[in-house]
Amino acid sequence: MSLHPDLEAFLDLAQDGQDAGQPALHQLTPAEARAIFEQTTAQLRWNAPQDLDVLEVNTTARDGAPLALRLYRPAGATAPMPVLVYFHGGGFVVGSLDSHDGVCREFCRRTPCAVLSVGYRLAPEHRFPTALEDGEDALSWLAEQALALGLDASRVAFGGDSAGATLATVLALQAVVQPHTVAIAPKVQLLCYPVTDASRTHDSRLLFSEGYLLENDTLAWFYQHYARSPEDLLDWRFSPLLAEDLRGVAPAIVLLAGFDPLLDEGQAYVDKLRAQGVSVELEQCPGLTHDLLRLASVMPDVLSVHESLSRALSRHLG
Repeated sequence: MSLHPDLEAFLDLAQDGQDAGQPALHQLTPAEARAIFEQTTAQLRWNAPQDLDVLEVNTTARDGAPLALRLYRPAGATAPMPVLVYFHGGGFVVGSLDSHDGVCREFCRRTPCAVLSVGYRLAPEHRFPTALEDGEDALSWLAEQALALGLDASRVAFGGDSAGATLATVLALQAVVQPHTVAIAPKVQLLCYPVTDASRTHDSRLLFSEGYLLENDTLAWFYQHYARSPEDLLDWRFSPLLAEDLRGVAPAIVLLAGFDPLLDEGQAYVDKLRAQGVSVELEQCPGLTHDLLRLASVMPDVLSVHESLSRALSRHLG
């Protein structure tokens, strides 16, 4: 297994920056890390689809705090449309509606479907389980507004990348074991390089601990900021691999990267889903790293991954 050559060159440049004294995310304050993450987003921007209708939604969470949502719809689409509810990555600490705007645009155009991107609140200002509760509140908003917006609440996917995929898979599991907490049950999950087990250090976290975009120390820093106490890491809503019973959850489309610290726990979650009778479509990218969906400007090949995932979504959503 070898790194994609374009990605290898990109990682070499990133390493040069660290060698020149540029700090890693875990060496910054959360506010500084967010600013750097958004700055990097601007540098990585690619020509994502623009012929979409985009609606900025300002609703409120259960505690009255603002909750920002962004709804993407293909221009001229006929109602009712299926919906992908999307949760951005960023370790529960960084990331935003803007950082994953291009990813949402690709899924919207290629599937095609509406995409509801959730601007859940970030840690450490808002620790576990606030992000999850914001996800529940976003689903309640969707259930209430779907008909008026021409959306089909019976054809919904829960999706996300990294920490966002954790939120998606936990909400999908809650739809089975705690149905009173979620207003909509998904037809499918889209889990892109998910965090599934923050309770221990899997081998891939050590093997790819440095030099592959996401570092082991950064993961630990994320979890430290999101958890209220070490016990939270043992909660299946934080580490869904620890959930005992996964039977009956929605089928999953899972994307894993070969040079990702999260590879082993993602594969373990795939294996556990399959062992309990859940259908899984696994998309493997052996030569790529974490956060690959946002790297189309570095590797145009990534757009074929967007296309493959979108085709799978389309099959499930009809």
